[in-house]
Amino acid sequence: MLERLSLLAALLTGSIVIAPAFSQSTQDNAGTVNPAGQSGTTKSRYQPSRFSKRAAEYYGYIWGVDSLSVKWAESGEVIRFSYRVLDADKAKPLNDKKNEPVLVDPQARVKLIVPSLEKVGQLRQASPPEAGRSYWMAFSNKGRVVKRGDRVDVVIGKFRAEGLVVD
Repeated sequence: MLERLSLLAALLTGSIVIAPAFSQSTQDNAGTVNPAGQSGTTKSRYQPSRFSKRAAEYYGYIWGVDSLSVKWAESGEVIRFSYRVLDADKAKPLNDKKNEPVLVDPQARVKLIVPSLEKVGQLRQASPPEAGRSYWMAFSNKGRVVKRGDRVDVVIGKFRAEGLVVD
């Protein structure tokens, strides 16, 4: 009986020592240690700020838009500016055909325009804005002068979004 108790005690102490070693960390497929034991790659939580919270509140309050983004598209031949409408009345100037949109890159010293194609017309949405919908316009980037990571300004009439990062 004494042998059985000592064997049971040895098994219990052995399992207590081994269990924490297995639960401390796991390795994922990429070979990086993930302390939470989750599979997948570890990513940095840091993301560069596209624009300040105060700027986002300004665009929402004054112009009735949010989710402003500028993306490098079509292998860099086109720069796409998009936004979501919060207040249709405040956002009307952005969709007005009379207001010519311009994308300015101060570093490259260029102004890009929205091209007008013969059969299609301007590469922008000019319908009356509706709250909750997203709209876009495409600027011609012939020669790929504007690069990813550049900070650009988008000007549409009196609307001016400054310091947007090209993704």
